[in-house]
Amino acid sequence: MSTAVTLCGDDLVAVECTDTRSAQALADHLRESGQWLECVAGIESCVAQFDLARIGVEEAKRRMSSALRDRPAEQCDTAELVEVPVCYGGDQGPDLDEVCELLGMSRDAFIECHTGGEYRVDMLGFTPGFAFVGGFDAARGVPRRPQPRVRLEAGSIGIAGGRSGIYTLSGPGGWQIVGRTPMRLFDAGAEQPFRLRAGTRVRFVAISAGEFDAGRAE
Repeated sequence: MSTAVTLCGDDLVAVECTDTRSAQALADHLRESGQWLECVAGIESCVAQFDLARIGVEEAKRRMSSALRDRPAEQCDTAELVEVPVCYGGDQGPDLDEVCELLGMSRDAFIECHTGGEYRVDMLGFTPGFAFVGGFDAARGVPRRPQPRVRLEAGSIGIAGGRSGIYTLSGPGGWQIVGRTPMRLFDAGAEQPFRLRAGTRVRFVAISAGEFDAGRAE
C-alpha cells in the first residue's frame, strides 16, 4: 500500500491502495479509530472525511499517515455472507440471452457459473447503494449496453466487465441485465439503510419466477 496521503477536497484526504481488500481493511481501521466523520473504500483507494472546524489539513494528513503505520498487519475476514436470490432471464433479465451469446454459453451454463462462486462487494457508488460485485471473471468480455436504459427496477442484476452490478434503487443504468432479486436491499428506517456494504461477501442463488413473485409479496 502506498503511504502518500493527498488532499482531495476541503475536508477529505485519500490514499492509494494496492487492491480492494486493502482499501476496505484500511477503511474499517479508520472507522474503529473514531477520528473521522466518514470513511469510504474504493476499488484501489480509501478516502476519509475530517472535521475541518476542529483539525487542519496537515493534522488530518498526519492522522492518516499514522493510521497507515498502525493498522493491523493482517485482517481477519469476518465479512457477512449474503445470499442474493435471483430470477434469471425473462422479464427480470432481458439481456440474459445476449450475454450468453457473447460468452458462448447456454442459459443453464451461465446460471450455473454465476451462482457457483462466492463474490465480494468491491464498493458502493454510481447511485446510492449500487453494489459493484467483483470476481465474475468468466464475464470479463461483456461490455455495458451501448444505450443505457432510462429506468431499471430496484433489485436488477447487471453484468459488465467481469463484475456483477446490483441496482439497490430503481433508476437509469447501462449494465446488461441478466436477472432481478426480490430481496429488499434498502430500508430508509434502518440504522444501516443498505443491505449490502463494501466488503460484504455475496453468493447468488437461482430462483423461479414464482419464487420471485412470492418474495416480492412478502
